[in-house]
Amino acid sequence: MTVGTETKTLADGTAIPVLGLGVWQVRDGRDCEDAVRWALEAGYRHIDTAQAYGNEGSVGRAVRDSGLARDEVYVTTKFNPSRRDPVAELERSLERLGLDAVDLYLVHWPAGGPTWAWKGMQRAHELGLARSIGVSNFSADDMAAVLAGADVAPVVNQVQFSPFEFRRGLQEVCASRGVALEAYSPLGTGRHLDDPQIAGIAQRLGRSPAQVLIRWSLQRGLIVLPKSTHRERIAQNADVFDFTLADEDLAVLDGLDRTGGTDSALERPWW
Repeated sequence: MTVGTETKTLADGTAIPVLGLGVWQVRDGRDCEDAVRWALEAGYRHIDTAQAYGNEGSVGRAVRDSGLARDEVYVTTKFNPSRRDPVAELERSLERLGLDAVDLYLVHWPAGGPTWAWKGMQRAHELGLARSIGVSNFSADDMAAVLAGADVAPVVNQVQFSPFEFRRGLQEVCASRGVALEAYSPLGTGRHLDDPQIAGIAQRLGRSPAQVLIRWSLQRGLIVLPKSTHRERIAQNADVFDFTLADEDLAVLDGLDRTGGTDSALERPWW
């Protein structure tokens, strides 16, 4: 299995690559363009950005300059809920990206309550500006509120997820409602790479700690979005489809959870 070919079918029937490059905290300009270009060269076919990241223009340039057909690259962006209109903001995103539509459009966080933006998200979908729509940083209760009034259900919830943030409760709720979970910060923005138990598994398998963490996410049924701006690490992070973690290794990693298996999206929301 190569990096760009393994996909998950979402509840709306579309397919999403299970491994993508996240570009949160990647500076607009050369840094972001290089990261996306290197990822596409390494076989990634899924790039995740957001209006709040300020780097949609760089993502779009790198995607367009790659020479890949538009339907070969899955592009996600997110609505900044400090703004008022998901449709108008997506139209601005598409101008920056240089695209006619995004593959996935998410409400970035539930500021002002989980439901107010959803009508606008559905309108963006109806207009064909977003092929799929979903949410990010939504708890089980937030998800229930959206689903209760939705004409078009969210197909994705993107949340902080790793062995240290093993949100079993949230994953179970989302699975029961046909909502796929995406893991952002699967490496803990680098914090998790020095854990001795992860390092021990990695050393025994001849893998990097990052590869172990990414592989854990995949085996737990997640779509996973590691971030890096280093060419070698971007390529290495994609080299996770030719090995499997044993049940005993999964159990060790599961035991690192610090959330108590919560159904919340974050322990300390910033909104």
